[in-house]
Amino acid sequence: MLELVQKAQKGDRLALGRLVGDHYGRVYRFCAQRVGDELGQDATQETFVTMQKTLGRFRAESRFETWLLGIAHHTCKAMARKARRDPLPLGDWFEPKSPDQSSVIDREALRQALGRLSEEHREVVVLHEIEGLRYAEIAEILGVPEGTVKSRLHHAFLNLRQALCGGGQ
Repeated sequence: MLELVQKAQKGDRLALGRLVGDHYGRVYRFCAQRVGDELGQDATQETFVTMQKTLGRFRAESRFETWLLGIAHHTCKAMARKARRDPLPLGDWFEPKSPDQSSVIDREALRQALGRLSEEHREVVVLHEIEGLRYAEIAEILGVPEGTVKSRLHHAFLNLRQALCGGGQ
């Protein structure tokens, strides 16, 4: 991957095209989950335009995908602000995979509990638990120290536990 990035940084259009092709699906899903399908398409395009403009600044201090998702994150937040939308709607992340009613109820309770979290807390839960990112990657995407990510995640889980297990309804 690093070799491909380096080629693209030197102006190799094929390498740049391959970077876009390799990461388009993940970036689109990331954006669409945050700002909806229509704005997600625009955010994805804007993410790759920004990537192309700033690729020379990528220094491989993190994974390329983490750097790219950071661009996508900031793009989605800006577009959500402009469109006056929640930059992190719950979307269909918790849609049931099977028709089992008990899991539907649990998912709905979780959706409601997540909806009561602050944006910062919800954001780290989604990035860690749904996107599967590590603390360091989340810290880079959000532009905060890793300790802040851990703290936000800890407090988010405390709030979720309280909301789901009693006293938080």
